[in-house]
Amino acid sequence: MGAEKKWLFTLFSATLLSLLLLLLYSFSTVSSPKPFPSIIHHGAHYPPAFAYYISGGRGDKDRIFRLLLAVYHPRNRYLLHLGAEASEEERLRLAATIRSVPAIRTFENVDVVGKPDRVTYMGSSNVAAVLRAVAILLKVDRGWNWFIALSAVDYPLVTQDDLAHVFSSVRRDLNFIDHTSDLGWKEVHRFQPIVVDPGLYLARKSQIFQATEKRPTPDAFKVFTGSQWFVLSRSFLEFCVFGWDNLPRTLLMYFNNVMLSQEGYFHSVICNAPEFKNTTVNSDLRYMIWDSPPKMEPHFLNDSDYDQMAQSGAVFARQFAKDDSVLNMVDENILKRGRNRAAPGAWCTGRRSIWMDPCSQWGDVNVLKPGPQAKKLEETITNLLDDWSSQSNQCK
Repeated sequence: MGAEKKWLFTLFSATLLSLLLLLLYSFSTVSSPKPFPSIIHHGAHYPPAFAYYISGGRGDKDRIFRLLLAVYHPRNRYLLHLGAEASEEERLRLAATIRSVPAIRTFENVDVVGKPDRVTYMGSSNVAAVLRAVAILLKVDRGWNWFIALSAVDYPLVTQDDLAHVFSSVRRDLNFIDHTSDLGWKEVHRFQPIVVDPGLYLARKSQIFQATEKRPTPDAFKVFTGSQWFVLSRSFLEFCVFGWDNLPRTLLMYFNNVMLSQEGYFHSVICNAPEFKNTTVNSDLRYMIWDSPPKMEPHFLNDSDYDQMAQSGAVFARQFAKDDSVLNMVDENILKRGRNRAAPGAWCTGRRSIWMDPCSQWGDVNVLKPGPQAKKLEETITNLLDDWSSQSNQCK
């Protein structure tokens, strides 16, 4: 073959290859359109949005990721926190895993705390971590209506479409928080002892320590206690963080030296603030099984608890062992969620199959499609609101 023929053959081959690649590219762009973010609308005429703070410790990366996918929706905002005892490598791996989810990568509504807090279970560093999370979420997103704190041992019992659908009929200034002023044995054992939380000032992890003397129960304000899990309104949390009144800071100084202050701080602030004391619905919306008398933590839930748990009308349940089979039952029967996939909602428009994640493509994220669990939750909320409206004073 002469030089001229070799040159023509090379040119022909290159042209043919280019045409084939162009044809393949055109086919792929037509058959698999590139996802684009739907416009998210907030306001009274649109479904509510939720800000989630999900926290865990060393070794909880996979549990946090699973929980995130179970409660994920593009309209919500998420902040994930692996405590200071977790390694930087684990934190980076969590961030990388999150970025692998197409919807999260596109809507950019999930963040990981880069400089973690050192949290002591019994101390006030828990409240400090939650307040920091609230401040971050208030700054990065103006659209959410309620704040929800979850730990790595929690799991939802409803889809986000269920939750947003039911809460669309709820006044957006209401706060779901289990509370009481009847301190009982806690007055002597929780509120009168003076404790110090080293997590607030030491770089290494250490347990709280207790002073030898006790202090009287306050009379300048009334102390309330209850569950450390809640669903709090944006307006109340703006009061706590940006407070035009000194009450949130005064109580923060007091609860700094209270054992398990997360079981009293927000409860006492809301019930001592005239603007908010009648916005409290007395429930944490959680399903838990306790000993009698209760111990520090509720029972671990398992397969035998599934039926009662699913019928409870609660939003979340706790606590679960890592990868317990009952979580698979919740995924399959309630959330309809595949492994390493977000729980689908009306916003997911992809075809559900073994190979395709339905939430890798999406339509209007402002549309909801509630499922059977929404009816149970609606009954719970209706009963709670009936009790709330029948009482003139919610903080007793």
